[in-house]
Amino acid sequence: MDSDTITVTTETGKTLQVVVLSRNAEAIWVVVGEGLHNVKCKLVPTRNGMAYAGSVMGRELIYPRSVRQVQADLARQRQEPPRFRPR
Repeated sequence: MDSDTITVTTETGKTLQVVVLSRNAEAIWVVVGEGLHNVKCKLVPTRNGMAYAGSVMGRELIYPRSVRQVQADLARQRQEPPRFRPR
């Protein structure tokens, strides 16, 4: 099973790979950690819409992509592959 992952930055500048549960323009739900020690987090757009931010156990996570970039990514994923007509 191939999980969709994104890279987020912590408040200290470290980067983490997190698994995406669901993604839309209003919010991105991610899972931080593995196994029993995982935690869900909701990333919401910042006021200026240039990034997504959320907190896990008091620590801030930042996904540095704008709302427009995420909308473009979603539109690209929704495009169906071309269907060929049978002869």
